[in-house]
Amino acid sequence: MKKRVTGIGGLFFKTKDPKATKEWYQKHLGFNTDDYGCTFWWKDQDGKDCSTQWSPFPEESNYYEPSKKDFMFNYRVENLHELMTALKAEGVTIVGNIEEYEYGKFGWILDNDGNKIELWEPIDKAFQ
Repeated sequence: MKKRVTGIGGLFFKTKDPKATKEWYQKHLGFNTDDYGCTFWWKDQDGKDCSTQWSPFPEESNYYEPSKKDFMFNYRVENLHELMTALKAEGVTIVGNIEEYEYGKFGWILDNDGNKIELWEPIDKAFQ
């Protein structure tokens, strides 16, 4: 099996007012925000363009369920289908089904503390 996690794909958190939070980060920290938050661009050790997403969600969002936390981490992975099969065989709780979009494949698991984790096999060029 190839590498599992290759980096942090995103940091998602709940806030009372996502719009105000994005504006604050833009004004005070220079985040280049849009409707989804902010995309940070970087290069991996092989020089490939990669991105990490920072996104505030509304407090009432149920996207992190079944976790009760106000945050969710997204990790970049290689070969999501193979990884999800291995994780299931290892007894890891799988949440939902793999979803595929033009910007990558997504799968969800729960860690040992019940935190929902999003696993993303990215297609970074979709954001450029």
